[in-house]
Amino acid sequence: MSYFTDRRSVRRFQDKPIEAQLLRSIVAQAVKAPTTGNMQLYSIIASRKGKNRKPLEALHFNQPAATGADVLLTVCADFDRFSRWCEVSNAAPGYDNFLSLTSAMADALIVAQQIVTVAEMNGLGTCYLGTVTYNAAEIAEALRLPRLTMPVACIALGYPDGEGEETERLDVDAVLYEERYPEMSDDDIRRLYRPKDDYPANRKFVEENGKQTLAQVFTDVRYTREMNEQMSRRLMDFLRVQGFID
Repeated sequence: MSYFTDRRSVRRFQDKPIEAQLLRSIVAQAVKAPTTGNMQLYSIIASRKGKNRKPLEALHFNQPAATGADVLLTVCADFDRFSRWCEVSNAAPGYDNFLSLTSAMADALIVAQQIVTVAEMNGLGTCYLGTVTYNAAEIAEALRLPRLTMPVACIALGYPDGEGEETERLDVDAVLYEERYPEMSDDDIRRLYRPKDDYPANRKFVEENGKQTLAQVFTDVRYTREMNEQMSRRLMDFLRVQGFID
């Protein structure tokens, strides 16, 4: 169990290629993960380091994890392949809707995490790139994704160059509830988040951003209302083009 308690994301990688057979083995193990109705509503696109990947790296804002990883794995919600199988099998697919999107997104995220776990247990380092949905339409174009697909996760994968930074997590009492969602007072919320507020790296983060609290860093700097609403509009437009919503 020490793997799970000690794991860290890795953002710096050695200039060392991942063997093709190792990558295939990792994915082969990962696809044993749970999936909606055993439909496997995902596709995984591997992009190797090199000049052909530069446009994709730019869509991830050229962050070091994106440019330094040997492989970027873009995990896509995918109802195109399954729908086409239905069509060639004399069946009528009805998956151009929001419920189907949520099923495919769940499948994609589950297999993505399975890839991360298997890869790290094989000595590789990983980092999720949170930028994938910011530029979903552009990433879809770069990867030639068809209708009824959507990129939902991107994993930077490579041999680690040193250890990743340790990060804090909320205590289990903050996330595990018995029977029903509890009513929490303001003091309860403050207590649950106090370790996060008091974490030295977070205190430094607050100071560097000229804010009074860590929460303000999230709301005013990292994930503002304006940014969320702008990105939401772009994402909704993309989902219409992809056929998941009207």
